[in-house]
Amino acid sequence: MKFAIALFAPPHAPSSRRALRFAQAALAGGHEIVRLFFYQDGVHSAASNPVCPQDELDLSGEWREFVRDQGLDAVVCIAAALRRGVLDAQEAERYQRSAVNLQAPWELSGLGQLHEATQLADRLICFGGP
Repeated sequence: MKFAIALFAPPHAPSSRRALRFAQAALAGGHEIVRLFFYQDGVHSAASNPVCPQDELDLSGEWREFVRDQGLDAVVCIAAALRRGVLDAQEAERYQRSAVNLQAPWELSGLGQLHEATQLADRLICFGGP
């Protein structure tokens, strides 16, 4: 089965951990993930600057490793990211901001990527929806 996964929740929310575990289990079960789409507060899971206490799970780091290790298509909604200060180098330069906190393997793009993912996938699974 082909899945598209959308994450709406921040990294400290239980649904973010459930989304990651679902994605890991889906691949382990022989399924395909056509795209991960991070939207609303879910964009914080892609940010590279959060520092977690040693006794807490670094979910942003786990997402980054998972996406990189599996070579997944991971898209961060550009409008949601800009609104929340999650910027790659290009957007930081465009808006004259000094901080860059979105790096590979993440890609900024629009909602069209989510729409396309729903067309390519058999199922869209959403975590932490509004």
